[in-house]
Amino acid sequence: MENQSFGFVAIIIGIIYLALIILTIAGIWKLFEKAGKPGWASIIPIYSTIVMQEIVGRETWKIILLFIPIVNIYFLLTLLSSFAKSYGKGGVGNFILLLFFGYIVLPMWGFSNEVRYVGPVESQPAPSMV
Repeated sequence: MENQSFGFVAIIIGIIYLALIILTIAGIWKLFEKAGKPGWASIIPIYSTIVMQEIVGRETWKIILLFIPIVNIYFLLTLLSSFAKSYGKGGVGNFILLLFFGYIVLPMWGFSNEVRYVGPVESQPAPSMV
């Protein structure tokens, strides 16, 4: 009898986990569309990171940094921070929420009419010498 109840609990947890994944992908899909990018790009692993870099205004070649140990952690953290800022959600609180509760925050931002894409935050023009 214990094995049957364990199986039932495992199925319920699996369904909840799958629902969270689908909801998170849907949230990212909507955020990509708000930035004028194709929503389907959110379901393609490396391409979604490239699109995220375009959204924040980062050079595309920096995807290479994702493959360098230790550097990739810094790369992803700064990408997440810039991604939040690109939607007007700057600040430490929003970054921590996105980092630890992305499965809740991303759908909230994606489906909210109040959250809008404000533009790339990493592409500043070169300083003038004049």
